[in-house]
Amino acid sequence: MSGLAPLLRQRVQRDGKQLLIWTLGTGLFAYASYSAVSQSYGDLQERQALLVTVMANPVILLFRGLPSGAGEGQLMVFLILPWLAMLAAFMSTFLAVRHTRMDEEQARAELVAATPAGRTTPVVATVIHGLIANVVLAALTTLGFLATGLEPTEANVAGAKVAGFAVGAVGVAFLGIGLIAGQIMRTSRGANALAVWTLIVTFVFAGLGNALGTPSDDLQRMESSWLTWLSPFGWGENTRAYADDDLWPGVLALGFGLALAGVAIALQSARDLGEGFMPERAARAAAGPLLSTPTGLVWRLTWGAILGWTIGGLLTGMLSTALASVVDEVSGDNPAIVDILEKIGGSNGSLDQATVSVFFLMLGIFAAGAGVQTVIRARQEEAHGTAEPVLSAAVGRVRWLVDYLVVAVIAMVLVVAAGMLGALLGLGSMDDGAQLVETIVVTGLGQLAAASVFLVLTALVFVLAPRATIVVGWTLVVVGAIFGLFGPLFGFPDWMAGLSPLEAAPNVTVDGVQLDGLWWLLVVAAVGGIGSIALMRRRELATGG
Repeated sequence: MSGLAPLLRQRVQRDGKQLLIWTLGTGLFAYASYSAVSQSYGDLQERQALLVTVMANPVILLFRGLPSGAGEGQLMVFLILPWLAMLAAFMSTFLAVRHTRMDEEQARAELVAATPAGRTTPVVATVIHGLIANVVLAALTTLGFLATGLEPTEANVAGAKVAGFAVGAVGVAFLGIGLIAGQIMRTSRGANALAVWTLIVTFVFAGLGNALGTPSDDLQRMESSWLTWLSPFGWGENTRAYADDDLWPGVLALGFGLALAGVAIALQSARDLGEGFMPERAARAAAGPLLSTPTGLVWRLTWGAILGWTIGGLLTGMLSTALASVVDEVSGDNPAIVDILEKIGGSNGSLDQATVSVFFLMLGIFAAGAGVQTVIRARQEEAHGTAEPVLSAAVGRVRWLVDYLVVAVIAMVLVVAAGMLGALLGLGSMDDGAQLVETIVVTGLGQLAAASVFLVLTALVFVLAPRATIVVGWTLVVVGAIFGLFGPLFGFPDWMAGLSPLEAAPNVTVDGVQLDGLWWLLVVAAVGGIGSIALMRRRELATGG
């Protein structure tokens, strides 16, 4: 196939740094999972008690994997495998869209199609590139598990290999999904949105399928329901590493991804460059009043993504209080669960407060994602050349950036407000829910302050190094989420976990409201926001990818 080797080299060189972060980060994440198990659940009885709690409240499985036993390796995979698979899925979908639909948007694919490489060779190169990336990720994940403190027995070595294979196979499945999304949608933003929503829905399917499954008689293992088998995440979890070491669900995910890749190649040859199979929506004959201002234009460009984040915030808030009473009931006899919730939530108050704090960490991540994505949209408009017509009118560069920052702040406020509203609605299922109102308000506003830090840091990157905006922006959110959600579990030092704005946000304790971290969050947000606006005065447009 003419031109395949040069295209493959170009993709590897273009993505080298990004893939290094994704693959190495996933492997380190797998390695760190052992400390979470050994420190918090080092005793077999504690691990067994945890699984009994899970069976008593299977809704917890929405955010964890599939229980397969109380061994250290089995519990490690139960706690961490879905999140490792999610990292592989994000890496693969972004890679697929970047080298297909985005290249078409930026007219690179048209230039390649005019060479002997033709139209389908770039897609084939992207498939091979994605497979290599997932093989490396699977290998580093396996090495991460092998490097843990588990005894290097034959069974543990096999379990590490199966876990790495499962993560890589899920990545390949979403590589195929990303390639199909790139064929269906007409823009890279639409393709990424379709792929990410597919990822979220299938992740929920796997969690619901596990929650609706059948527990074993000793309450140490769950047989997932049919719903789990509709999700690549469910296939990866059903390999049951360190227990059954069943490869065929992973092979199913692998085959699914390769089949979708084949379909994507066929679709590529059947459509015109720049077109998609999703019909283009007819535009209005006249612009509405919203588009009479540049701020309204920014809102119009970003409201769909903001709506998605807001719905996620509402559901998170509802779960935070709806599950608080249930967790309180089933965790009373398990000090390990109480301790781990308090560690993650940063609260030494009641267990209800700790549960709300844990869920509101997720709310802070959603708010940060909404803000960062809005700034990234500014970068995309600039790179695609669509910012120039706006700036050629009576709109200065500073005003243009301020509009995006204002909409980003509105997005974060809407997400947090939706989460707080959902939490307050969930109080109706609790007998003494009024005592949690203060926790909901303080923690919600604290996470809004934390999300603002991610926003201004991304804005600074956008001003100083625009081509790094997308990579650095999302990396900040992912690293902050890992430190905030998993830092206490993995035994990170307090100062390291405290580097995450999410962890430093105010919370309610038995001694009152803890505000120590609020001041540096506000200072960073203020300095970063003012700095990015001031520096924008001297920055030129930076078009191109």
